[in-house]
Amino acid sequence: MLGCALAISGCGTPVIPVLERDTLSVQEEVELMGGSVIRITQSGDTLYSLAFEAGIDFRELAQWNRIAEPYTITVGQKVRLTKPVGFTVASSSSGTNQGNNDGASRIEPRVSSRSVGSSGSSSTQSKSTSRTTVSMGPGAPDSWLWPVAGPVIGSYNPAVGRKGIDIAGAEGSIIKATAGGRVVYSGTGLRGYGEMLILKHSDDYLSAYAHNRRILVTEGETVTQGQKIAELGNSGTDKFMLHFEIRRQGQPVDPRQYLPGAPST
Repeated sequence: MLGCALAISGCGTPVIPVLERDTLSVQEEVELMGGSVIRITQSGDTLYSLAFEAGIDFRELAQWNRIAEPYTITVGQKVRLTKPVGFTVASSSSGTNQGNNDGASRIEPRVSSRSVGSSGSSSTQSKSTSRTTVSMGPGAPDSWLWPVAGPVIGSYNPAVGRKGIDIAGAEGSIIKATAGGRVVYSGTGLRGYGEMLILKHSDDYLSAYAHNRRILVTEGETVTQGQKIAELGNSGTDKFMLHFEIRRQGQPVDPRQYLPGAPST
């Protein structure tokens, strides 16, 4: 089993033992070490999953590592999770420093033999509706749907590490895509999320669906708003619920500021 090596500027390159690595998330390592952080990729990792776990915009991660589209990474590759000292964006970065792009036909392979898409919606207009209380900015979906009907039992609170909302529901309840996009991750590789699915709606927006019982779509698949994508479960948790997140430019935002006033049935 591959570990995660950390390299601190001016020091050596100590390797965290496997048992210690299992107690720290990528983001915790970034915050605790305060230096350059190097992740040695494992089977199942994708550029998107690494960026999601570390709370980094996937475009920045690609730039820091000079990874051009279609963002291919391989088992055992060293991926820097912190900005290199003196880093500048190369003018020929093959679009990794761009805002939105269409890219619907591009495929971003994950570390295993399967591959995932590198883009979703091609919208470039600033969107706002009467049901939102935030400026969504360029690249936002035209509208958002509740992924599942049910009471919200856990609120967004980044101060205590809550990066999304928890929605209770019956085991096997159908989870729907909150907006159209492309499946860029499906698996159990992110600690604390159980069986997880990530959709990319544009270069700026991702949505994540965790603790599923079963995934109904495959990596690389394009999905439409409202499409059935998973079944509600309790993988990685002690109750049946969906943990739902929206990320903008790699950072978690409050999903309820984007969703309609009440869950759809």
